[in-house]
Amino acid sequence: MANFLLIAASSDIGGATARRLRDAGHRVITTARDTSVIEPDVILDATDFDAVDRAVADVGELDGIAVFAGSMLLKPAHLTSREQYDGIVAASLTTAFAAVRAAGKRMRGGGSVVLTSSAAALAGLANHDAIAAAKAGVIGLTLSAAASYAGQGLRINAVAPGLVQTRLTEGLTASETSRRVSEAMHPLGRLGEPDDVARAVEFLLDPANAWITGQVLGVDGGLGSLRPRQRTSV
Repeated sequence: MANFLLIAASSDIGGATARRLRDAGHRVITTARDTSVIEPDVILDATDFDAVDRAVADVGELDGIAVFAGSMLLKPAHLTSREQYDGIVAASLTTAFAAVRAAGKRMRGGGSVVLTSSAAALAGLANHDAIAAAKAGVIGLTLSAAASYAGQGLRINAVAPGLVQTRLTEGLTASETSRRVSEAMHPLGRLGEPDDVARAVEFLLDPANAWITGQVLGVDGGLGSLRPRQRTSV
């Protein structure tokens, strides 16, 4: 049995990961900002460096931490306010940095940290400017921190999902037309499910995969790296 801390476990992907890890017999400690979605083990503002550090210290020995915090904003840069930008960066990048900071300090015997980036950081998607900037920062953090902490056996990896069907993305799939457009952007022709990403997080957390670090795993139906052949009628 391993011990895992899931930060922002109230997200659909975080919840799916918690279920998978518990079903496998692991001890899972969840955090959330409040109790509006789940009853977390720890109430935590994941942007607060000191609070995250205390949470990691308080839960005791850990084999891994996964961070699922993030938010949604589809706007070009010139229509994005400073408040909106700050919110996106805080939710996606500051939370990731706070977790890595605490893990580097507290997990001296090694383990795994899994961060959440996005296919938007790998592919030029219109109107994803702030999200792409923050999630690209997560990729940079993943690579640098993986190098910084490799000597203590602490592995840092990230997942980069495409469009996953969650409460956060409901607005993008509400109509049949918008859904079909979104599906067509993914070479495999469908949107993701929370379990698609949860399986990847579970894999990267697993101590059995202890020779993997500094990797960004696209779980995106090909969105971040492929350009499908145009379909033609005959």
